[in-house]
Amino acid sequence: MEPPPSSLLSRFGRSTPISRREFVAAVGGVGGASLFGPSVDASESEANDLRVRVYPGPVPPTAWPRHGVDGMSDDWPIPFRDAFAAVEDAMGQIQAYAADRSLVSDSTTASEPELTVRVERGPPVRFPLLSVSQPTDLAFPSLPTVLDAFRDQLRDHDALGGPTCHLLLCWSPFNYQVGYGGTISPNDLIGSVGSDTDADDPDAVDGAQTVANVGATEVWDSRAVSRNIAIHEVLHTFLSPDIVAEVGDTRCDHNLGTATRTGPEGRTLRVSPMATAYAGPDELGGGTRFHGTGCYNHDEFANHDGYEADGTDPAVDHFEYTTDLSEATLEAAAEYLARVRS
Repeated sequence: MEPPPSSLLSRFGRSTPISRREFVAAVGGVGGASLFGPSVDASESEANDLRVRVYPGPVPPTAWPRHGVDGMSDDWPIPFRDAFAAVEDAMGQIQAYAADRSLVSDSTTASEPELTVRVERGPPVRFPLLSVSQPTDLAFPSLPTVLDAFRDQLRDHDALGGPTCHLLLCWSPFNYQVGYGGTISPNDLIGSVGSDTDADDPDAVDGAQTVANVGATEVWDSRAVSRNIAIHEVLHTFLSPDIVAEVGDTRCDHNLGTATRTGPEGRTLRVSPMATAYAGPDELGGGTRFHGTGCYNHDEFANHDGYEADGTDPAVDHFEYTTDLSEATLEAAAEYLARVRS
């Protein structure tokens, strides 16, 4: 099979696209329904602030009983809220690290911080194919198709602009084309400039769009994996390859993650967000139920203690997932924040 064009390369993996025309037809004809639901005002923020704006996608009725109806009225089920809180915590870690190294000011110690990392709730979105809950129902939209449609709607609602990561939380446990999620160049970094040929200002910063398939992690893995994947997909948007190479001597940002043995006899492997889906063996059930399809090299990880018995250590029999970012991830992200701010 011919690989897709390089412009469709995601650092999480590759997907085979279907056209937006096919997508629109599938969701209700040429005039298809808007991606956005009722408007919800996000937090006020300054133009130079870094923002991570999180948008909840639709959750099928069959998924609500498992997690309770709390949050149904505003489209924020508990798994989405936990993912949001995890992203909020991760952004706090990065800002504290940057402030400690005088890269940016910390709002807790400076009356006029140079940069504030804001994590905001965006309006609910309506994306019918993302809520398909059976593999035989309909053809699934590819990751490029999902991200293109998401970006189109953000543009239509004047939501693009400034150093912002737009994160779509979707519930699509059987959509193998989206997988656990991902982001795609040229809109894969918060400092990405306008990529549309008809843009009034081609040098304007449009930010990044990314997707985290919380439905997949909830159905096939665990809440801990859901938290880490949400963080993971956001982190992709401010880990530029050149800074990753400077910090980790690798252009693959997954290698900034860690996999550390812990527990009795070291039989548990504790995995940080950027290593999630990449720390175990490349096989079904290798840590996460499905292994990531993007770049990785365990020998180039910031730290990887191994998972096989080697004569001194026993084989790992349990994987756990921590939201604590690795030192390498913090350094690379903080450096990128400083670049964007300047």
